[in-house]
Amino acid sequence: MWELLEHFEVKRLARRRAAARPGPLPRPGQPAGSDLLPQIRHIVVLMMENHSYDNYLGMLPGRGEGFPLAPDGEPDVYNDGTGGETVRAFHQTSTSQRRGVPSQSWHATHVQWGEGKCDGFVTSTQQVQAEAKAGTAETADTSAAAADVAMGYWAERDLPFYYGLARTFPVADRWFSSCLGPTFPNRRFLIAGTAHGLIDDSSYDLLDYPPAGTIFDLLTTHGISWANYHPLADDQPRSHWAHYARHKKKMARRRLQSLGRSIPTVRQGVEKDLKFTADVFPLGIGRYMQHVHGTDQFFADAADGTLPDFSIVDPDFDAYSEENPQDIRRGESFAAEVINAVLHGRGWPHTLLIWVYDEHGGYYDHVPPPPAVPPDDVEGRSAIGTATPLEALLRPVFPRMVRSKKNLTSGPHRYDRYGFRVPAVIVSPYARPDYVCSTVLDHTSVLRLVEEKWNLPALTARDAAASTPLDALDLDGVPAFLTPPVLPAPALAWGSW
Repeated sequence: MWELLEHFEVKRLARRRAAARPGPLPRPGQPAGSDLLPQIRHIVVLMMENHSYDNYLGMLPGRGEGFPLAPDGEPDVYNDGTGGETVRAFHQTSTSQRRGVPSQSWHATHVQWGEGKCDGFVTSTQQVQAEAKAGTAETADTSAAAADVAMGYWAERDLPFYYGLARTFPVADRWFSSCLGPTFPNRRFLIAGTAHGLIDDSSYDLLDYPPAGTIFDLLTTHGISWANYHPLADDQPRSHWAHYARHKKKMARRRLQSLGRSIPTVRQGVEKDLKFTADVFPLGIGRYMQHVHGTDQFFADAADGTLPDFSIVDPDFDAYSEENPQDIRRGESFAAEVINAVLHGRGWPHTLLIWVYDEHGGYYDHVPPPPAVPPDDVEGRSAIGTATPLEALLRPVFPRMVRSKKNLTSGPHRYDRYGFRVPAVIVSPYARPDYVCSTVLDHTSVLRLVEEKWNLPALTARDAAASTPLDALDLDGVPAFLTPPVLPAPALAWGSW
């Protein structure tokens, strides 16, 4: 039954894609769906949350472009605050993060970028966040320690598994998030090559769909298997029916919130309502039931060598995604379980896993994001935060709420620049030992990789122009990591907390 429902959903989406005029195939002389990289049978993406390259891997010695160091061995980078005080990058004293700081809102991220100077990380907390939270239910932490936290970093003693991973497999030190903004727009780029106008993490705005569809639509059309794995409630297996009922209830709630978004009490508490990546564009029941599975299923599939051709593995966004105020060691322990499951599963000899982060979370990085090809002609918008009839209607009635939303979403509403660098490592038996991948990459590089493997058309101008991380692999020689390497244990054992 689910196959039949999915068939009709895909047919409907195919008609929409046909109107979008898909681009040429990577190999025009071969049919779409042809496997052009048979050495790799499984592509797995593990995307965690909210950390910059410097924040996690800036102190990785001898590999990649981390912090520039002063003679004392500490990072030689600074930001000034609004009062003229100078804050130097420093080692965080705890692996537990502060609630709500730093920020990766659209406005805060553009302030942090500072037209390429990367000098607004302290002031974005002191000024932008405080103004955004004024008059809302949130309490702004404007203490000096909170303002400084964006300049903090963690090192190997905090994240031993991640450092071991980046020391063993090719680290990508030019992997940028896809836009100067928060989670939802960046995860949209991962699966669709465009944010389609989204500039915030408001879940009630996740009801649209891009003209060319998503990579999942392309894969389904050409009979290429895919899955989005994510934790179920209490990590316990549950039926597809029960799981989809929760999803359907949430989608209904989003639609009601869309109708009632003018009421502040409705708006509060619905930000960042995300359970799995594919949810940033709505899924029909057929595709949901066929392709969205629990984490327990991922571990079983990895062990048996039955992972689909393409899969995304998500953490629990509320518990161990590494977003503040979580303890980052919990996320590392989850990631270590996922990566070790792939390393020691039966499908390892033919697998490519990418460990990466959706965006920088407001944490400092010293490399200015370069310009990027705009994905389409759709500019950023917000129902309340930009000039819309709804905003004009609400402004006299709820001035503080409108002012807060406009603050979070102000700035140039274009997608013509990458976001900040994020940690990324390319894990495969074909990985080149001691290799640093310095090709400019972003989340649409995953799309380009999938398109080049299965000879599929690009979804937008962004993924059409993207590079892939294939230079980190040697697909012609004997795999260097056919025998899985032993990686350090994470700081916390999975389940010990």
